[in-house]
Amino acid sequence: MTLEEVRCQDTVPESTARMQGAGKALHELLLSAQRQGCLTAGVYESAKVLNVDPDNVTFCVLAADEEDEGDIALQIHFTLIQAFCCENDIDIVRVGDVQRLAAIVGAGDEAGAPGDLHCILISNPNEDTWKDPALEKLSLFCEESRSVNDWVPSITLPE
Repeated sequence: MTLEEVRCQDTVPESTARMQGAGKALHELLLSAQRQGCLTAGVYESAKVLNVDPDNVTFCVLAADEEDEGDIALQIHFTLIQAFCCENDIDIVRVGDVQRLAAIVGAGDEAGAPGDLHCILISNPNEDTWKDPALEKLSLFCEESRSVNDWVPSITLPE
């Protein structure tokens, strides 16, 4: 057994548990932010908030299904939002299941189709810093990911 094989054996369960913990924390954070009215959904709406008051934004979620990966305009928006978030020290993650995200935040139109959930921002509900345990877990997750050069980590939401 090589050193690389030993390292892979050690990190796979740890990274899976870490990913599941981050997914649960994101689920909790989205519900909490929605209850407090500090959740902004939509690429254009998020861009407006980032332009007007970036200091009030604490977390960003970018979501795209497999069919969205070919949408060049959406990918350009993602690149710009990612750059802006990195420049302003806003933690950011990617989610690969827009339908699951819609089920969590309950967004949709009358026909049941999800609204624009490709970008979700979580802002501070007031002047004080928001002390949410899920936000703190996700911030730590993002910090750990950046330490291994994963600047926009992917998270899988729990079922």
